[in-house]
Amino acid sequence: MSWRDLDEGDIRVRPSRKGSRPRTKERPAHADAVVAMVIGVDRGRYTCLIPKGALGKKEPERVVTAMKAREIGRTRVVVGDDVALVGDLAGGPDALARIVRIEERRSVLRRTADDTDPFERIIVANADQLVIVTALADPEPRPRMVDRCLVAAYDADLVPLLALTKADLVDPAPFLSSYTPLEVEHVVTSRRDGEISGVEELRERLAGRVSVLVGHSGVGKSTLVNALVPGAARATGVVNDTTGRGRHTSTNAVALRLPGDVDGWVIDTPGIRSFGLAHIDVDHIIDHFPDLAAGTDNCPRGCTHDEEECALDAWVEEGHAGPSGKSRLESLRRLLSSRSSTDDHY
Repeated sequence: MSWRDLDEGDIRVRPSRKGSRPRTKERPAHADAVVAMVIGVDRGRYTCLIPKGALGKKEPERVVTAMKAREIGRTRVVVGDDVALVGDLAGGPDALARIVRIEERRSVLRRTADDTDPFERIIVANADQLVIVTALADPEPRPRMVDRCLVAAYDADLVPLLALTKADLVDPAPFLSSYTPLEVEHVVTSRRDGEISGVEELRERLAGRVSVLVGHSGVGKSTLVNALVPGAARATGVVNDTTGRGRHTSTNAVALRLPGDVDGWVIDTPGIRSFGLAHIDVDHIIDHFPDLAAGTDNCPRGCTHDEEECALDAWVEEGHAGPSGKSRLESLRRLLSSRSSTDDHY
């Protein structure tokens, strides 16, 4: 039979579905969802902590495993996120809840793969403090990397803190001298006779805050986490004698609660070898230098603040930035230049 032989009787008509519920684009509000904190991410499964009392006045806190619901789409859920959960909240080994909403983020720490990649990658959410871990030796410190992390902290409105390790090998004073104008707080740790000194001071700086630790491989970040949170069992490695680089030992970010009565969290992240800043707005960095920011009003449009027409030089010379204005301006320009560094050793 050809199509020429067909008539109206050969056309199949879909039967009527009167009485069935019409489709709608409106999503359920999930008003009864329980808000929890994401403390771990592993291959599409999210470990979430439901706080005490969220499921009832007498209910203790509970750890549950969840997956993203369809309405979340491709939005990335990261450690530190506050999420709304529905479904099975029993928390057993076979229980699986659903993440139906990501609550508004208070802060976001981001980076790009390199300085030409416009795609931002969110590392953690809702942190208060960025702890930049760097070794003073073995491997050698990388100031470019530290500068980039500082820029990322300023962009995310996080409080930066330098954590210097292996001070038993090198005097930290020369390295710290270049960060004095930035007024960045620091903690120095060292290892002697198998004990790590400086950990208690670091723990005090972490109290009451959600702190994310970043640093390139081999600087002793996981060792610090294990000292801060006994039982964390974060894998540690050694530095390659030939390349001077460490091996990635932390493969995923995880949030760990500080022990005892200290109300604080530590988020350990995998070691990084690059920290792209393609997403950073220059003006956002300058806002963190209030003694210099007002001096940019007379800068030409699009000023990079590292050119002859920049008004900051005259501002500093006139004394508006105080006695440390010159060194502060040098530090600002160093941070700005780190955004476009081509140095592979940052």
